[in-house]
Amino acid sequence: MPEPHAVDPLAPERTAVEMWTDGACKGNPGPGGWGAWMRTGSYERELFGGDPVTTNNRMELTAVIEGLKALNRPCAVTLHVDSTYVMNGMSRWLAGWKRNGWRTADKKPVKNEDLWRALDEQVARHTVTWVWVKGHSGDPGNERADQLANRGVDQVRAAR
Repeated sequence: MPEPHAVDPLAPERTAVEMWTDGACKGNPGPGGWGAWMRTGSYERELFGGDPVTTNNRMELTAVIEGLKALNRPCAVTLHVDSTYVMNGMSRWLAGWKRNGWRTADKKPVKNEDLWRALDEQVARHTVTWVWVKGHSGDPGNERADQLANRGVDQVRAAR
């Protein structure tokens, strides 16, 4: 894993940011939340939110989108996710979906296309290095993102 203060050789002016994201859903569909924790140098930022009726996959995607949107300039982001859905989407499926007019290999519409398009747009602004972490395995950043996602669920439930 790159050092948090490493300079991106392709864009040396870009600030190095480490980010962890997570989504949570109580029922699938059900009330859900998303969380993002990021740091650069000694600066840290927490973000979270939720949706009263959603799915876990939508919250996983939303966490990454909102985290990247919060960066006010292009950055070199080391992005830690525990979602194989997000990892596979970005590393294996996205290029084919775009090539096939947002259709899967079996010609079905891509689920969550709106969020995949938004994520693609955000990723294009930054230099992103994707890191998969096993959820609930003691990774401090992942645990913090999970707590934030659950705060998003609690916020949605409290608003009912």
